[in-house]
Amino acid sequence: MNYKSLLNKTLQILGTPTKAWTEISKEDGTESVQTGYVYPMVAICGTALFIGLLFGNGMTQFDLQFVLTKCCSLFISIFGGYFLSSRLVEYIGERMDELKDENHEKSNKLVGYSMSVIFVLEIFSGLFPSFFILRWILQFYIIYIVWEGAKILMNVSEKQMLNYTLLTSVTILVSPLLIGKVFEWLSNMFV
Repeated sequence: MNYKSLLNKTLQILGTPTKAWTEISKEDGTESVQTGYVYPMVAICGTALFIGLLFGNGMTQFDLQFVLTKCCSLFISIFGGYFLSSRLVEYIGERMDELKDENHEKSNKLVGYSMSVIFVLEIFSGLFPSFFILRWILQFYIIYIVWEGAKILMNVSEKQMLNYTLLTSVTILVSPLLIGKVFEWLSNMFV
């Protein structure tokens, strides 16, 4: 895994999304977004949370079970949120008349790279829990990232752009939260 290219890709998506989406549209294959970007970012998010909890951020005494449960919850919510979002975004595209020919690969790319905002915010909030309030504000930057991706990668027309962008953005933001809540409910059920 090349961390330098991972960092460059993340900074490019967050800093200059138009240029990033133009380059991403030329990439070939879903595997590159999953194994080359999403999986390493999920691992970095989990590691950041583990380090943050290890040094006592928000805890009065160290509890290994609590730390591992929180890390598992984060892994599962982001990982599952990526796949759920990808399927729902693909479904949204199929329901729009002009996007019927769009494929599974483009949906994976759009969701995976748009989740950069979530990845960076999870890393910072894992290391610095007081960052949590800013997280709720900054997560809406994902709308702009999706807007640019929808225009360049998915070739959405101006007529459908607002609806597609809002539905896709909400899907990407809500899916990890939903899966995280289900995991927490299930883990609390067996305690």
